[in-house]
Amino acid sequence: MLLVALAGGIGAARFLSGLVRVTEPTQLTVVGNTGDDLVLNGLHISPDLDTVAYTLGGGVHAGQGWGRAEETFAVASELRERYGRSDWFALGDRDIATHLVRSSMLAEGHSLSSATAEIARRWHLGFALVPMTDEAAPTRIRTADGRTLHFQEWWVGERAEPAVEQVDLSAARAASPAPGVIDALAAADAVILCPSNPVVSIGPILEVEGIRAVLSGVPVVGVSPIVGGQVVRGMADRLLPGVGVEVSAAGVARLYSGFLDGWVIDSQDAGHAEAIVAEGVRVAVTDTIMRTPEVTEALARTVLDLVAKLRGDGR
Repeated sequence: MLLVALAGGIGAARFLSGLVRVTEPTQLTVVGNTGDDLVLNGLHISPDLDTVAYTLGGGVHAGQGWGRAEETFAVASELRERYGRSDWFALGDRDIATHLVRSSMLAEGHSLSSATAEIARRWHLGFALVPMTDEAAPTRIRTADGRTLHFQEWWVGERAEPAVEQVDLSAARAASPAPGVIDALAAADAVILCPSNPVVSIGPILEVEGIRAVLSGVPVVGVSPIVGGQVVRGMADRLLPGVGVEVSAAGVARLYSGFLDGWVIDSQDAGHAEAIVAEGVRVAVTDTIMRTPEVTEALARTVLDLVAKLRGDGR
C-alpha cells in the first residue's frame, strides 16, 4: 500500500518510528515541513527534516526528541566566546555536519530535495524523505507588539513569549511543491497527517501550491495532536486561537475540513467523537500518547486499520 505522510518534527518522527514497523518502508513517502528552515552563520538548517532523519536513523537525542545523541558544542562555544556571535539557536557539532553537507550541496547548485535525499540515504531511512518545497518558504509570526519574526526567532529566540496576532504562511502559499510531491500524493492509497502542530508544521505543507487540492482525491487520515484539550508538547495551544480554532481534538479536525476522512483521537477525547462524526469524518479512539515503542506501534496500526475501513467504504 502506497502511503504519504505529512510530517512536522518530534511528534511526527515518533509516530513514523511506529509506522515503519507495521508497514513496508519502501512504500512510504514522508513530506516534511520546511517552514521552520533558516540560514544561520551561513548554514541552511532544516529542523523538521533533520528530526525525522535522526529519529528514524537512530541518532536522535532521546531525552529531547531533537538534535543528536552524544552531542558536543565546541563550535557553538567558540562562536559565542571568541567571535561574539549570537547563540540563540546553538548548534551541536554533530548536527553542524548535517548542515554543512546540506549547505555545500545547495551552494554547488543541488536542490533541497537532492540534499535531503542524500542525508536520508546516509541515515539509511528506507523510505523517501522529501521537503514540501525546494523554495524558501519561511513561516513568520506577527506579534501583538507589532513585530514580524521568523518562526524560529519567536519559538526559540524569544521562547514563544510574545503574544501572537497572526501566523503568516504567505511564503508557503507562493511556493511550488518539490519535485515528485504531487505525483506521490496523487498515487497514494492514503495520506496520513502525523500528530504535528496543525498550524506551523502541517499548515505550511497544506499551503504549498496544489497540495491541498490533491488531497480531496485520496483517503486522508490524521492523528490528533491534542489530548484532553491540551497539546502533548509544543505550542499549538498558543497558535490555534490565533487562527480561530478551538484547542481540542474536534477543533483540529474542523481545521482540516474539506479533505479529512478519518481522525484518530485519544481515549480522553472520546466525548468529542460524536461531534467529529457529525462533520462526516470517521473516528477511531485509542491511546495516542507515545510513551513506549509498543504504544507507538499500536497507534500506527490503528491508523492503518482506519485507512483500510475508509478504502473499503470507497473513500
